[in-house]
Amino acid sequence: MNANKKVAFYTLGCKLNFSETSTIARNFENEGFNRVDFNEKADIYVINTCSVTDNADKRFKSIVKNALKKNEDAFLIAVGCYAQLKPEELANVDGVDLVLGATEKFNVTSYINDLSKNNVGEVHSCEISDADFYVGSYSIGDRTRAFLKVQDGCDYKCTYCTIPLARGISRSDTLQNVLNNAKEISSKGIKEIVLTGVNIGDYGKGEFGNKKHEHTFLELVKELDQVNGIHRLRISSIEPNLLKDETINFVAKSNSFVPHFHIPLQSGSDKLLKKMKRRYLSDTYTNRVARIKQVMPNACIGVDVIVGFPGETDELFLETYNYLNELDISYLHVFTYSERPNTEAVNMAGVVPKKARAKRSKMLRGLSAKKRRAFYESQLGNTLTVLFESENKEGYIHGFTENYVKVKTPWNPELVNTLQSIKLTNIDDDGIVRFNFIEDFVNI
Repeated sequence: MNANKKVAFYTLGCKLNFSETSTIARNFENEGFNRVDFNEKADIYVINTCSVTDNADKRFKSIVKNALKKNEDAFLIAVGCYAQLKPEELANVDGVDLVLGATEKFNVTSYINDLSKNNVGEVHSCEISDADFYVGSYSIGDRTRAFLKVQDGCDYKCTYCTIPLARGISRSDTLQNVLNNAKEISSKGIKEIVLTGVNIGDYGKGEFGNKKHEHTFLELVKELDQVNGIHRLRISSIEPNLLKDETINFVAKSNSFVPHFHIPLQSGSDKLLKKMKRRYLSDTYTNRVARIKQVMPNACIGVDVIVGFPGETDELFLETYNYLNELDISYLHVFTYSERPNTEAVNMAGVVPKKARAKRSKMLRGLSAKKRRAFYESQLGNTLTVLFESENKEGYIHGFTENYVKVKTPWNPELVNTLQSIKLTNIDDDGIVRFNFIEDFVNI
């Protein structure tokens, strides 16, 4: 009955969401649905939501409207973090027919009895305390790299964050299942795997449904490094207090792990880090960066930072700005603080005006551009390996080196999903690096 039914997917938010969307999409395909691009007319549109920032919430309504323009009779399904936190709110958005929470989203096809439009969206959302079991996910076929989920949920109590409320307690995939998924991904010809989760440094907790650690993140990294056929492994965001010297040292000498780390900071002010209930102070962060650069001088280091947190005075913001300016990092992901219901921070004194938040965000984005440019300049003349993407962007093909330098060259479809040895030569006006091939291109 589903053979002629078309389904399309849209993902908001993080790499973890992308891995889960891909898994949900495969479930539909296994049921006989035909997957199409979200810009095409479909019978069903599935939107995997995010609720990290207020902007992600607002984007949901606009995505729903765009889907209905393609097919006003389409059946619209909302899943993901926002769907768990505010199911009734999403159910009342015009055009939404079904809302599934944290545990229900992986069984979405079983909730579709027929595709008749509903006046108000039907809600199936568990208590977040019930989200205590693990569902593995990975992406295949969506991009030239795959996102492999190894962990879910979080036991931290950061005062600005809703993720524990949306995803539940920290829990992990079994080591063997992660390895099996990695082998499956590599067998499909995918050259790079990005490890993802909510708090991947906490890997091993809840691996077999209990609180203790059966394995550590370092053990996971070591085992993955032995899987044949994987060209590149990349660690996504990892907390500084969980990124140990042993892991850094292993990555520096590993077969497959690349010299690229993304480490959340959130603030360079110890006073604000304490208010945020982060589990480290700036000294720990400084030491992590120094250790990485000591053993991997060409490593790329990305940083998450929040501006406008309650109590962030001009002086405390400048403390963060100056700290980051002096730190040997490569780029920033800047988040403007937005009030999230049911968090401690929403009731804190010292609310920062929106205009001040915007100004500070602009300053840090400018600093990020400066840092990225300096990092790229430091890599000119180096011989590196690039993995080319699949998209033709205005006549160019783009790719990333192992240490996350973005490069471009005139479009050539033969380069798609290939690894090439290159020498970085110069930086274009758009901030992307040009290069010379070391030899006539050949898939490494």
